Amino acid sequence: MALQCGIVGLPNVGKSTLFNSLSNAKAQSANFPFCTIEPNVGVITVPDDRIVQLARIDNPKKIIPTTIEIVDIAGLVKGASRGEGLGNKFLANIRETDAIIHVLRCFDNDNITHVDGSVNPVRDKEIIDTELQLKDLETVESRISKTQKQAATGDKTAKRLFEILSRYKAALEQGKSARTVELDKEDRKVAYDLHLLTDKPVLYVCNVDEQSAATGNAYVEAVRAAIHEEHAELLVVAAATEADIAELETYEERQMFLEEVGLKESGVNRLIRSAYALLNLETYFTTGPDETRAWTYTRGTKAPQAAGIIHTDFERGFIRAEVIRYDDYVTLGSEKACREAGKIAIEGKEYVVQDGDIMHFLFNV
Repeated sequence: MALQCGIVGLPNVGKSTLFNSLSNAKAQSANFPFCTIEPNVGVITVPDDRIVQLARIDNPKKIIPTTIEIVDIAGLVKGASRGEGLGNKFLANIRETDAIIHVLRCFDNDNITHVDGSVNPVRDKEIIDTELQLKDLETVESRISKTQKQAATGDKTAKRLFEILSRYKAALEQGKSARTVELDKEDRKVAYDLHLLTDKPVLYVCNVDEQSAATGNAYVEAVRAAIHEEHAELLVVAAATEADIAELETYEERQMFLEEVGLKESGVNRLIRSAYALLNLETYFTTGPDETRAWTYTRGTKAPQAAGIIHTDFERGFIRAEVIRYDDYVTLGSEKACREAGKIAIEGKEYVVQDGDIMHFLFNV
């Protein structure tokens, strides 16, 4: 299954409006498709000017951008950790995602009722955090009782896991999310299968009114202060405005609209790119007269595994990769010119793929 970002939030914060705007992202990033896997899952094109530039050079028959999956998760209410409302489904859906887009209401509108009677995004954040933390605390305490017995027998891995679990427990009991606990690479491996809800990377989206789309507002600043310990990104988006932009027919109309509200780029495009980065994803390209295509890989991937994304035979029989830097390709204007200028690097099995690489794989099966 592809990596997924789940959109979460309280009822009436603009979560579904944002999801619907994302589903119309094709209107903002050329005529690339959005498709629905099931009612609340969308495969959304990642806007990337680089694929457009490569296509201008090679004039291919097909252009295939990269995509991510966004899941619209049912609204949460207090008591979800105890199964209130759609609590169990909500928590199960979050557990299946790889990262969280947390939408917070940062606008006043008397016509849209807030579930708690007033607008307070920091309180809203804490409601969801508390429910997720309570569920994580339940998970951690359950594992502690099992791991403590194994650690007592001298099992070194169990002892290390017990120490990590104890640190998580202390943080969660203080009302802090698991992601605030600093772990080194080895500890991360030991704790990998815990799948804690509050350890998932998170992007906070402050849903504001149109007037605040470019500069934010006091609600946004309150959220920014509240998340300073979390190593999380914050994005300001006016979901209702994004919905209006998505309805416009032409690129020129959309750009004019954006300029009128003081934006250089739609919030949806920024959100999709941020979600892509949140999942630790990067892009390499293959290009030529038949097809210009973006390929998604996880940051840190080596050349043979990157080749395997195209076809398993490419990885199995990997010999070497020919790599052109994106800037060189665009500057020189063709693969032939890059070859003549000595701008094609020959890389082996240990090469770590870089974002934007243009690659050609040689293999033999």
